[in-house]
Amino acid sequence: MSKENILILGASGTVGSEIARQLTSEGHNVLRATSKDKLAADQVKLNLATGEGVKEAFSNIDRVFLISPPGYANQYDIISPLIQEAKRKGLKKVVLMTAMGANADENSPFRRAEVELEKSGLNYNIVRPNWFFQNFNTFWIQGINEHRKILLPVGEAKVSFIDARDISAVIAKLLVDDSFNNTDFDITGPSAIDHSEVAKAISLQIGEEVLYQEIQPQQLREGLLAAGLPEDYSDFLLLILGFLKEGYNAGLTDNVEKILGRKPLSLTDYVRDYKEAWKAN
Repeated sequence: MSKENILILGASGTVGSEIARQLTSEGHNVLRATSKDKLAADQVKLNLATGEGVKEAFSNIDRVFLISPPGYANQYDIISPLIQEAKRKGLKKVVLMTAMGANADENSPFRRAEVELEKSGLNYNIVRPNWFFQNFNTFWIQGINEHRKILLPVGEAKVSFIDARDISAVIAKLLVDDSFNNTDFDITGPSAIDHSEVAKAISLQIGEEVLYQEIQPQQLREGLLAAGLPEDYSDFLLLILGFLKEGYNAGLTDNVEKILGRKPLSLTDYVRDYKEAWKAN
């Protein structure tokens, strides 16, 4: 296994960077995909938005992690050419990350990609994580740091948030372990909690009060567009946040423990490790 080459898409992102780090530390040969022109020794150029460099990036690999980058509502258009290339190359393993609930609608872009992979004849795993804890120190951080509020249109719905480090650990394991082949996994954290509970946990860590405040979807949409997100992707985010508000993201699974042999990281673990992100400037 150590002589096989593993390509990691999204290798500069929250999940992909940790997958690459973990596999490299274990002695595996890791190639990191990047759209940048200047390449490090372990990087290959691949532009997921345009498809430029797909054949070259897949030319000398055995296993691959596939992900659609944020900002694109039609994930199928991004992922399908990658699955096709993996099939042409006869790769030993493909691990695809979509999202919890992606298989609820057979016509959704993510589900179409999943089905294509399932029918490809390749060995695969599909990983569907729930909402990330790390969204609170990335996507939703402005409201926390400027107003000490989590501002979202999600009511009091509970969510089994998962730590992105657990997602990366699961995917890294599946990439090199064939005992789970041809299985899909919904993965969650250890408990279902609401956004007020997240705000309280952050407050306790930083010693300042943070509150959750429900806002209207249109208010979030305006903020997303102002931040430069495409209109179709902003609408996609509002759609899935609507499902969250209706309670569809509260379910729990034991798949993290099944794959890793340990419990998933908790809200307490997360806020302790990321508390510096919310300190006042």
